[in-house]
Order: sequence, then structure tokens, then C-alpha cells
Amino acid sequence: MMADTLETIGEIFTGLGKGFSAASPYAAMMLTQAEASSREAAAYYQQGLYEVQAIDILSLAQIRADQDRKYAAIQAGRRMQQAEMQARNYQIAGNTLLRNMERSNAAVRARAAANGVVYGEGSAAAVQRANVEATYRDVGITDLNALTARILGFEDASAMYLAAEQQADLTLDAAEKQARQLRLAGDFAVKSGGLLADVTIGQGLLELARTAKSNPLNAAQDLIG
Repeated sequence: MMADTLETIGEIFTGLGKGFSAASPYAAMMLTQAEASSREAAAYYQQGLYEVQAIDILSLAQIRADQDRKYAAIQAGRRMQQAEMQARNYQIAGNTLLRNMERSNAAVRARAAANGVVYGEGSAAAVQRANVEATYRDVGITDLNALTARILGFEDASAMYLAAEQQADLTLDAAEKQARQLRLAGDFAVKSGGLLADVTIGQGLLELARTAKSNPLNAAQDLIG
């Protein structure tokens, strides 16, 4: 009776062994499919990382460009204010010249009146005309200097702002190129991952076809058929 029991146990283990041997090619194929899926998932994950990097690069470039524009606008505004202050100083100088001319001519007229001379004629009038001519020449120069200060200030401010705009465009262009390269790398990772997955599945199918020929399940099906 013990011998029969041992024989039965041996048959059970033999059957289990044949069952595992029969199922092993299909289990290997399932593992192969899982490996292929993991390759594809890793490729998409890599593409996602590249996309995040591209978005970060574009965002930082946009922030940097905006800050450059703001800083240039502030500097340009300060330069315009400086130019306006300089122009006003020239205008103040011109007004001072006019007031000095008025005081000088008033003094000439007062001296002429004190000496009993008609201040609208003769040497008194000549001195006044000379003062007026000299003063207005100087005032014309101060007005020209004021205008020049405003023009130069506007040109400097415009140059600052345009330089900042050009720098911002270069920054954004460089970031966009780098982002495109990262996205191309992500697309390549997905394509290569898909190809590797296809190769893995193909190898698994070939291995399944090779091992299935000697599979006990096939032999049993042949006997049944």
C-alpha cells in the first residue's frame, strides 16, 4: 500500500512537472510582452521628462526676456528724465541771460536819464541793441542745447529699449531651439522604445514557436486528434 501511495505521489509530481514544462513557453511570452510594455512606458516617461525640460526652458526664457524689457524701460525712462532736466537747465540759463539783459538795459536807461540823455537814441540805444543781440545769440545757443539734450536723450532711450528687445528675441529664439531639440529627443525616444518593444515581442514569438514544437500540450493534442 505504501508503494502505491508513493507511486501516486510520483505521478502527481510528474504531472505537475509536465504542466509547468507545457506552460513555460507561454509564461515566457507573457514576460516578453511585459518587458515590451515596460520599454514603451519607459520611452513615454523619457519623452515626458524632455517635455517638462522644454516647458521649463521656455518659461525661464520668457521671464528673463520680460525682466530685460522692464529693466530697459526703467533705464530708458531715467535717461529721458535726465535729458529733460538737462534741457530745463539750459532753458533756465537762457531765462537768466534774458533777465540779466533786462537789468543791464535798465541800468543803461537809468544812467542816460540821470545824465539828461534820451536813452532811446544815440549811444544809450546802441548799447541796449548790442546787449539784446548778444543776449539773443546766447539764448539761441541755450535753446539749441536744450533741444539737442532732448534729442540725444530720446536716441539713447530708444537705443536702450531696442537693444533690450533684440536681446529678448535672441533669448527666446535660443530657448525655442533648445525646446525643439528636447522635443525631438522625446519623439526619438518614443520611436526607439516602440521599435525595441517590437523587436522584443518578435524575439518572444520566435522563441515561442521554437519551444512550442516540443511542448507536451502539443503532443497531447496530436494524440487526441
